[in-house]
Amino acid sequence: QVQPVESGGGLVQAGGSLRLSCAASERSFTSYSVGWFRQAPGLERDFVAALSWSGGSATYADSVKGRFTISRGNAKITVYLQMNSLKPEDTAVYYCAVKIGPVSTDYQTYNAWGQGTQVTVSS
Repeated sequence: QVQPVESGGGLVQAGGSLRLSCAASERSFTSYSVGWFRQAPGLERDFVAALSWSGGSATYADSVKGRFTISRGNAKITVYLQMNSLKPEDTAVYYCAVKIGPVSTDYQTYNAWGQGTQVTVSS
C-alpha cells in the first residue's frame, strides 16, 4: 500500500498562490487514484480534487473549479495541487489520500492518508 506524504503548505495573502505536493513513499502512484481533501477546524473533511493515475479527467469540487489544478509529476511518484486566487475560506489542513480504483469524492473510500499540511490564507 502506497503511503502519501504532503508538503508545500504555508501562509499566503488572499489572491495568492501555493502548490502542494503529494509524494508516494516506497511505491509509485500507478494503479491508484489520488485525491486532495481539506478540513477546517470544527468542520467535516471536504473533497477538493482527484485524479486517476491511469487516465481520465480530473474531478474538482465546485468551490475550487477554475482556481485549483491537480496534476501528475513525471516520475509517477508525485501529485501536485496548484492553488491560485486563494481565498480566506480556503484555509484548512489539506490531506492527500489514495485508493484503488476510480476516483471518488467520498473520503471514506480512500484507504491511505498523509499527515496533512496547513494552508492559511489571510484577508
